[in-house]
Amino acid sequence: MPDVGLLTPGADLAPGSPAAVTDDVAVLRAMLRTEAAWVRVLARHRGGGGLDAVVERLAGPDAAALDLATRVARASADGGNPVIPLVAELRDAAGPDLAPLVHAGLTSQDVLDTALVLVLRDAAGNIRADLRRAVTAAARLAEDHRGRPALGRTLAQAAVPTTLGARFAGWLQGLDPARAFLAETAEALPLAYGGAAGELSGVSDLADGDPVADCDPLALVEAWGDELGLPVGPGPWHVTRTPFVRLASALAEVCVVLGKVANDVLQGVRPGVGELREPAAPGRGASSAMAHKRNPVLSVLVRRSAIAAPHLAAQVLAAAGLAVDERSDGAWHAEWPALQQLARHTVASAHAVAELLEGLEVDTDAVDRNLRAGLPDVGRAPDVGAAAAVVDRVLGRFDDSAGGPARGRRAGEEP
Repeated sequence: MPDVGLLTPGADLAPGSPAAVTDDVAVLRAMLRTEAAWVRVLARHRGGGGLDAVVERLAGPDAAALDLATRVARASADGGNPVIPLVAELRDAAGPDLAPLVHAGLTSQDVLDTALVLVLRDAAGNIRADLRRAVTAAARLAEDHRGRPALGRTLAQAAVPTTLGARFAGWLQGLDPARAFLAETAEALPLAYGGAAGELSGVSDLADGDPVADCDPLALVEAWGDELGLPVGPGPWHVTRTPFVRLASALAEVCVVLGKVANDVLQGVRPGVGELREPAAPGRGASSAMAHKRNPVLSVLVRRSAIAAPHLAAQVLAAAGLAVDERSDGAWHAEWPALQQLARHTVASAHAVAELLEGLEVDTDAVDRNLRAGLPDVGRAPDVGAAAAVVDRVLGRFDDSAGGPARGRRAGEEP
């Protein structure tokens, strides 16, 4: 049966939803896209058409793609990966002229790693868009509450006065660098190539004879990268897993930064605190047993992902550390579900936090009441130190997506 995200609430896998770019159909389509791009490169050198019409027939409609993904998944145990049965399906559908070009010179890892790169790059695009929304909303909150005194809390106890603006600026200080690191890491994800054992022998055989005579094998690889819009690294990375290690780290960083925001909101909505409220929506926050409740479900789901993400990233790192020879025996396979789930959690969390911060409600009366209850001698004008200057400094360093430099940035200063 297909994975529809039943146990990852908030990660809607319906076609067209943000998290759908991480589902099994998305992976299948990315593998097909990878194979089709390679056939286009080979066909261009011998003349003739490509696989695009075949791919559209196999996986264009959602129902057809799901059916194909199910067949491939069921058949993948025999060879240990889904590329082998997919190639068989493609060759059957391609016809006698194109079938010899399907997967010619490639290995399963070339195709699956490249497909995961495409999936992860698409996921990163969605995450970055929602992080930009969250960054802008956090900046607005910091600006709006720049001078609002609030009770600081350290080690779960009342500390000294701070401002809400400083707390919100702390969110911004985590969100914006995480967004930038993810962007940089995702854009650097490279094409995977190498052939059977990282030596391109199959591609060299193609280059030495029909149908792509007089073509350097590395030139074919470069053309493949151009077809997919992916950079081509200096050599194969079948067992040098740095691209996925870095991407997993970037995704986990996003999740834990978003988790900090969620944790603060969960503290702020508690009875007896009541300083914050999540944005309301029909049916959101309902309890199956207690009709009076309005649960902070956005923050709960973000916190869930912040707990799960480090372990998923650790699985990717552990697999990379166990890479051997020219293809790993089990370590490579352990990466796939970890990367897929990590991307799914990050997409869902970024989408939730964008909505959370754009609609976050602040009860300033509760903020004042808690400050005076926690620090009875605080007086009418609490000493908040340099909190306002901290807010201005953070806002001055952040690149405002709404256009123009944020308040406080020096003229000409890079964001």
